[in-house]
Amino acid sequence: MDICNRLENVGPMTSKSPAVLLFRLIVFALALYYTGWALLMSDWGNPGGPLRYLTNWALFLSFFSAGAMLALSLGRVADSPRWRVLASVAAVANAVVVIQYWRLYFDDPANVNSGAPIEAWLEYYLHLLGPILQWIDALFLLGAFRHHLKSLFFMVLLVLCYALWVELFVGPMNDAPQGSVTSGLPYPFLNNMELNARLIFYGINAAVIVALYGAFVLIARFLPARA
Repeated sequence: MDICNRLENVGPMTSKSPAVLLFRLIVFALALYYTGWALLMSDWGNPGGPLRYLTNWALFLSFFSAGAMLALSLGRVADSPRWRVLASVAAVANAVVVIQYWRLYFDDPANVNSGAPIEAWLEYYLHLLGPILQWIDALFLLGAFRHHLKSLFFMVLLVLCYALWVELFVGPMNDAPQGSVTSGLPYPFLNNMELNARLIFYGINAAVIVALYGAFVLIARFLPARA
């Protein structure tokens, strides 16, 4: 009974509450560290550097989203739909990375890392912990997934930009990894696919993004209203 009474007396968890501020400080600090690591410690010897990988695109989105969420809690920026759109795009981009990475990894780790294992502290943040932290803020704290047309537009644009980036720049400018069909595309499995198959793959990912956004919208509707 005492616990129930205490819970009833707890005020609403707003964006400026100490608990939310602490959570967002931790999320931003982690995103800053891993983004800095990606920029400073990645191999820039190959054209495109860390931007060859969709995982890092999602990481950078997480960094900008985490920064915006922290700025909201600190009162440095005004609440605006743009932050919910940014959080929505970051959350769904990370969901795509998680699904595709582990699906391909469990089929054959060489599909995504050319057989060279990724250190656990990096692998599990990029492909599990980091995305989960983005989902928690977007769903439970910010209340994202409200501005559907803008969010979907930027999500599909993200897939289009990445596909053009790897097909028109990364692939032609790099010699490795090599596959049975082509070479230079960032993920080994892509180099074993004909162009038509790769275009279908990119299209499937765009459809997956739309489906994932719909799933997040449904989840958000069953959550209690945020203050």
